[in-house]
Amino acid sequence: MTNILRFVQVFALGAWVGSIFYFSAAVAPGAFRVLSNQDQAGALVQFTLGRLHTLGVVAALLYLFASVGLAESFKGLVRPAAIGVALMLVLTVTSQNFVMRKMVALRTEMGSVMATSPSDPLRVEFDRLHGISVKLEGAVLLIGFAALFLTVREMTVTSG
Repeated sequence: MTNILRFVQVFALGAWVGSIFYFSAAVAPGAFRVLSNQDQAGALVQFTLGRLHTLGVVAALLYLFASVGLAESFKGLVRPAAIGVALMLVLTVTSQNFVMRKMVALRTEMGSVMATSPSDPLRVEFDRLHGISVKLEGAVLLIGFAALFLTVREMTVTSG
């Protein structure tokens, strides 16, 4: 059972971190390079980021449940990697339910982000929230790398 729970941890966290990396390196920049309309690219990025956040929530829950199972108690949640994953979860939920929700409302109100003047208060707020969104995703990615390293290191320390 231990091997299965460790696999769940590494798979869940690896899939989440890998997806964020792929989204940041390929999907988002690709959408803005390939699609002819930047508003359409923004809509694609919004859609895929929403799916990425859902994947992140599921991955975090799987990781944390596996952590409890491995420790055979809730003490498994106070290990550094599990704390990192819990923080990633909080940042992801914050991004999706607060930042993204406000950005969607602003995008709807503007009609077109690109056609809205950069000095328009709606656009200024949208751009500010976009900056927050990028920082949240970056933080989740960096914490994810650290949590993945700590998870793998813990596996090698306890097995060898």
